[in-house]
Amino acid sequence: MSQIGAPRGRTCSRSPRSRTLRSVATLTSAVLAVTVLAGCSSGDEADEAPAAAQDNAPAARDKVADGGTLRWAVDALPSTLNSFQADADGTTSRIAGAVLPSLYTLDARGRPQRNADYLESAQVVETEPKQVVLYKLNQQAVWSDGREIGAPDFVAQWRALSGRDTAYWTARNSGYERIEKIERGKNDLEVRVTFAKPYSDWKSLFTPLYPKQVMGAPNTFNDGARTTLKATAGPFLLKAIDRKSSTVTLTRNPRWWGQPAKLDSVVLTAVPRADRAAALAAGTLDLAEIDRSTAERIALALRDARAGRNGAQAALAHGPGSSITPSKALKSWALANGSDEEKAAEVQAARTKNQQAIAAYASAQDTLAKYVVRKSLEPAYTQLSLNGESGPLADERVRRAVARAINRQELAESVLKPLGLPAKPPGSHLALAGQAAYADSSDALGSQDTEEARALLADAGWVPGGAVRKPADAGTKAGSEAERKAAEKATGKTADKATGTKEDATKEEAAKEGAQKEGAKAEGATDAKKKEGSDTASDEGLYIVGDDKPGERRTVPAPAAGAESATGILAPAPAAARQSAALLARAEALDTGTGSGARAALPVSGTDKGVAGAYAPRGTAAPVTAPDAARALGKDGKALSLRFVLPSGPGSESLRAVGDRIVRMLDAVGIRTEVTKVSDESFFKDHVASGDYDLALYSWPASAFPATDARPIFAKPEPASDGSLLVEQNYSRVGTDRIDQLFDQAAGTLDEEEARELVRQADARIWAAAGSIPLYQRPQLVAAKADLVNAGAWGLAGPRYQDIGFKKAETSKGAERNSRTP
Repeated sequence: MSQIGAPRGRTCSRSPRSRTLRSVATLTSAVLAVTVLAGCSSGDEADEAPAAAQDNAPAARDKVADGGTLRWAVDALPSTLNSFQADADGTTSRIAGAVLPSLYTLDARGRPQRNADYLESAQVVETEPKQVVLYKLNQQAVWSDGREIGAPDFVAQWRALSGRDTAYWTARNSGYERIEKIERGKNDLEVRVTFAKPYSDWKSLFTPLYPKQVMGAPNTFNDGARTTLKATAGPFLLKAIDRKSSTVTLTRNPRWWGQPAKLDSVVLTAVPRADRAAALAAGTLDLAEIDRSTAERIALALRDARAGRNGAQAALAHGPGSSITPSKALKSWALANGSDEEKAAEVQAARTKNQQAIAAYASAQDTLAKYVVRKSLEPAYTQLSLNGESGPLADERVRRAVARAINRQELAESVLKPLGLPAKPPGSHLALAGQAAYADSSDALGSQDTEEARALLADAGWVPGGAVRKPADAGTKAGSEAERKAAEKATGKTADKATGTKEDATKEEAAKEGAQKEGAKAEGATDAKKKEGSDTASDEGLYIVGDDKPGERRTVPAPAAGAESATGILAPAPAAARQSAALLARAEALDTGTGSGARAALPVSGTDKGVAGAYAPRGTAAPVTAPDAARALGKDGKALSLRFVLPSGPGSESLRAVGDRIVRMLDAVGIRTEVTKVSDESFFKDHVASGDYDLALYSWPASAFPATDARPIFAKPEPASDGSLLVEQNYSRVGTDRIDQLFDQAAGTLDEEEARELVRQADARIWAAAGSIPLYQRPQLVAAKADLVNAGAWGLAGPRYQDIGFKKAETSKGAERNSRTP
């Protein structure tokens, strides 16, 4: 969607390719992330290094011992071994990476690199009349049954994933539907792929590559590959899946033609996140992603070891025995040996239980001291999703107000700073720092600004006292007919120019006039209709979590006495229209850096980077909330309140902590929230995907191919015949035609730099639409045995399975490590 110390969760991605940095839906940090280039960036920005380096104990192969078994924790046994099915998960991807061909892998910067173990070369050899890519395969590459990897495997995978044969139950076919034909070259090791229309992300195809025995028929694709693979071609083989012991065993592939795997075997063991601290303390794992509390426990064990304290001493210093003082110990001994037999038995049982707890803690600390914590940033970011399908968030001004109320830097620091990781909020929805497509386009929306957020809410009609005021059409209209006419005459503007309808514009001008004459009346005439344009966003779904709102509600000073206090905050509709145009102009300026859009963006100054006085004239008093219900922000008799859904399960504590901070930030601008906690199992399926929420936190994994992988996440929802919305993976339900066009153009050009620039333009408009707000890149904490090398927190890259192993012993004492077994 997963996280440590920060919200963790599953990444909801249907892109099964292993090159997708992370394809598991994140729940508490709900992870759904895609790679994109942001805004108008300089070359330096696009080439910047990843936010955090890898931490995987790199070692040359000659320093790695031959042999041994790696016990590696996974969240669950795989539901399927077919990466292209809808229920493929992280374990599916991990197995595929070790046993199947990956034509391209990701480097430390999250950029695709040709895998020489399978490809001698791959390049576009023709562009006219159609794009042709020529693959030259490694002559030594063979499947585990001895057959050469060749054109028949490419053809079978294309036919299965092209979408033309509905008998194949595929999760998606992005890219494969563009292929017109696949031909054999000079021999089976040369494959010519001809595209019906240009495709920039052609490197994303055929990874992982399955044998024709799997892809060649619907039954083997749909059912056969769920539990077994008839042939593999990686440094490891799939030996067995044991449901009773919850393990998947991979063994060294004797037919592997590349550098041989250092390990004899890898045992993937299903261990829930909540149970990993205990499993590590028991010494039953060598490698496991962990949460912040487990990382802190390991760090404490290491400090004790360095200080010369063994486990028993540590237990007395900060474990179960730390609360036992000499006086308590003496009293306990006296009671245990006293004349009151019943009391003595009770105390003796308690002493025995405490001694067992001390012994268990001491043993655990001694074992945990053999691990180290390796940390980096996950290839995924956590976002706040705003469901724009209905309710207050259907108004883009309210979504922008939410975005401007949130201090992204504060949230990032709260999650990452305690872990010693960089805490710079992501500037792109589509790529992470270090990737080729990355650029910071957040200026298209603007940074945190409480006054701007309040002004946006006021312009949308959410004002103090609005929760108890009747709708305008249910009572007397604010302002007299004479005042309306006077307003029209004074401004010299027609209603049509203000909001698109004569009636609405008249109301707005009357409100402005009433603010000067009768403040109390004018306050009731402030409802501004949402401006609709050709590039107006449409929102959908998000990740929901629930719980009562933490802490007491923050109260805001009531408006000053006087008629003008209630009306001075209202902005005329023309200002809203101008600001909406200004935001799109800024996005356009980020698109091109020239033209009218660029000129519109030039006056913006200051660290905020937003338009000053966005929806109210400069100097206008900002709206405030009153401490009582009658003065809460409302509109047409309804209070402004948003449903904030959060996961309630263990391991989601950090995500809920982030939610608490967001609640307080929204309170500061008058936005009330109703926090609802739901089970981890229903969080995504029943709330985010179904759209049953207003606000939710979840994550997207990064991708090296944003034009392909990001499009369904930000595609404009389309109405279905039954009246529902077809949202693909756009769970915020916010999108525009222009964003879709930019993705299509990026996917259809063979100029790599042009494709990146088009992706950056799309990202700028995604920011302006305010359907999702990236908050921070998720932390990646991994517990590893101290002598395990080439494994840990890989960051944007993927594992190189054949290089993972245990460091060669430097002394005779550790020589036996070479024959390590579980």
